[in-house]
Amino acid sequence: VQLVESGGGLVQAGGSLKLACVASGSIASINAMNWYRQAPGKQSEYVASATNVGTTDYADSVKGRFAVSRDDNKNTMFLQMSSLRPEDTGVYFCTAPAVGSWGQGTQVTVSS
Repeated sequence: VQLVESGGGLVQAGGSLKLACVASGSIASINAMNWYRQAPGKQSEYVASATNVGTTDYADSVKGRFAVSRDDNKNTMFLQMSSLRPEDTGVYFCTAPAVGSWGQGTQVTVSS
């Protein structure tokens, strides 16, 4: 399964963006799919995950501001990001660990 992210861009602090991760095949049987991000000069950081049974999980740094969801009928996972901060800047990747898939990433830049 190939993953392609989209929806990144430049936004002012306090703004919102919605990322999408589209899979080339069915994701219905893939339990967990995750979002990670990598800031310049830093290691990648876990952001959020969503399972095919509806459970979600978030890093403490994004709880209450980000919302992850999936539409398995459209083979797509989303990340709604609100109240963005400059420290949210980075390349955002989606992953499907069970099938060993990572996307190429989409750049999110939050200006102060």
